[in-house]
Amino acid sequence: MPVNFNLTMPAKSAILLLITGICFILTASPASAQQKKVKAATIAFYNLENLFDTIDDPDKNDEEFLPGGANHWTSERYLKKLANMSQVISQVGNEFTKGGPTLLGVSEIENRLVLEDLIKTPALVNSGYGIVHYDSPDSRGVDVGLIYRKRDFTVINTVSARLNMPGEPNWKSRDQLVVTGLLDGDTISVIVNHWPSRGNLPPYRAAAASLTRSLADSLYRASSNAKIVIMGDLNDDPVDESVNVILGAQGQEQKVKPGMLFNPMWKMFRDGIGSLAYRDSWNLFDQTIISEPLLHGKEGSWHWYKTKVYNQPFLISREGQYSGYPFRTFAGGAYAGGYSDHLPVYTVIVKESK
Repeated sequence: MPVNFNLTMPAKSAILLLITGICFILTASPASAQQKKVKAATIAFYNLENLFDTIDDPDKNDEEFLPGGANHWTSERYLKKLANMSQVISQVGNEFTKGGPTLLGVSEIENRLVLEDLIKTPALVNSGYGIVHYDSPDSRGVDVGLIYRKRDFTVINTVSARLNMPGEPNWKSRDQLVVTGLLDGDTISVIVNHWPSRGNLPPYRAAAASLTRSLADSLYRASSNAKIVIMGDLNDDPVDESVNVILGAQGQEQKVKPGMLFNPMWKMFRDGIGSLAYRDSWNLFDQTIISEPLLHGKEGSWHWYKTKVYNQPFLISREGQYSGYPFRTFAGGAYAGGYSDHLPVYTVIVKESK
């Protein structure tokens, strides 16, 4: 059934949205009788808060997430976690793409198996997701990954980029995942991140920001019109030096020039919007950042429409010590049976047809 919503376009076009994998939109301009077809795609990120299976992997630090471990991670709890995660994912960007985002970057996953289990859940199995995943050397045994709608996105190339710290050969973190593919015939690249935690000093996130910037610059060198979405749990806010200066993610649209990056979440953070809470304050560590060609896309090519935090009431704790915080799987060391300590974020891009 068509859904009405407002889209900022010339002549304030009225929109009727038909929801599919990529949304096909019929527009009618008040200034004329002409109709225009528009497509929309949702690109999202979600920190899944320790999505571990129950199988002991000698190469992973997974002892806490075993049936006999500290978290008593049983098959029942694992299946509950999968159901919770898939429930959320299937609804992110639901006003644009039914059944889940077109592309979804994830972090805090143990391995490829947990992603395979995730996309087979009843809430996601009909979305036709594929997986891109590499094992990282992270000391906690967690990785990043990407799931994508196979009918909408064709993978061309994937790279897992290693994050190193000079002078610290034994230091290990998550790799950064670069996936390039075709979305409705146009080349789109995504860089999925999980930067070092706040338990590490700022230079570690500065190193991560430098790596992400170098990956984006490589894509820009290949094409000055590179359409890039950088996403992830950056463990820093949009105004912090690692994001704003080293990565160079500009928060004001009018200042974004060719070769630069735009962070739509800069203003959101200034307005008090967050994706996780700590000590009664909100941070916006989970971000999606876009390249200039997606901000200033020409007619007939993909361009940015909006970015949001998916903060539905069911994802927020309503009682106890963590009332008002994201409803997480574990809280205060005890099993809570919730979702994640982070909220998902997503960016919508649109493309007008000729």
